[in-house]
Amino acid sequence: MTLTVPETAAPRVTAVHKGRTAAIGAVAGVLLAVLWSAELVDKVIGQHVADALLGHDAGATAIAGTAGGLLFAFVSGLAGTFTACNIAMAASIGPLSVAGRDAGRPSARAFLRPVGYLTLGMVAVSATYGFVGVLLGDRLPQLSTATAGGMPVRIIQSAVVFGVIGLALAYLGLAMLGVLPDVFANRPAWRVVALGALIGGFLVGRPYPMFNKLFHWPADTGNPFYGAGALVLQSLGNVIIVTALFAILVAGTRGRFLRWLTGDPRRAMAIAGALLIALGVFDVVYWDLRVPAHFGYGWFPMAPYNM
Repeated sequence: MTLTVPETAAPRVTAVHKGRTAAIGAVAGVLLAVLWSAELVDKVIGQHVADALLGHDAGATAIAGTAGGLLFAFVSGLAGTFTACNIAMAASIGPLSVAGRDAGRPSARAFLRPVGYLTLGMVAVSATYGFVGVLLGDRLPQLSTATAGGMPVRIIQSAVVFGVIGLALAYLGLAMLGVLPDVFANRPAWRVVALGALIGGFLVGRPYPMFNKLFHWPADTGNPFYGAGALVLQSLGNVIIVTALFAILVAGTRGRFLRWLTGDPRRAMAIAGALLIALGVFDVVYWDLRVPAHFGYGWFPMAPYNM
């Protein structure tokens, strides 16, 4: 299968601005990791959104039946949009916009095609992981209650997975700036597919309580197809807000946003690259420095409201 866009990849950002753009993105990622409030996004926002959409306490009420489980999968994914284990998907706005440029027709087609590529990569990973995860059951660290060195093994899995994903996002950002080789230089659509796969990979490390509850449901039934379906719906819930934002930017501005962004190829690549670097650095710093520090491994500066 060949995925292409009408135009070849845009010229890279000039050497004068590469370092500055990358540094701004990296600093933004570190600051976000320091200022991030898990209490706010996980409980105040995530829990309340899920409770409101389901009409009951999402955390305390048992999942009832297949329909209830699938609904819970989508709603908990939507509610977890801005958790620390998912916020990096905001970086997709940049590559979506770059892949969506379409020689004078930046409207419905320019919107649907890159979103389709993103969904392809995301669904492939989430469905596979859901299927395999149910087969593994409690042998999967994410579904285990065991600890190692005083740290839950599911958190260790999170640190490893999000560290790798963060490095991958940062690499994609540096490649878009031209700092590192870009394997997607002439196939920007494949970059969006890869980004979708990384978003699907968020589920592999997610310790979010409602996700843990969701994943235990198909694991307890022993049905891997439930696992695949539930995690696909979870991923779709995760990206619906970003997809809607991208749709609004494209349709609401009658294509002017894409024309502005891609009118200067260097501007488009700089914005997309900075976003990827910022959220990639956030993943690495938050999950591999801040979270371990919470369990006594190292030190990390904390904002007063996170004490």
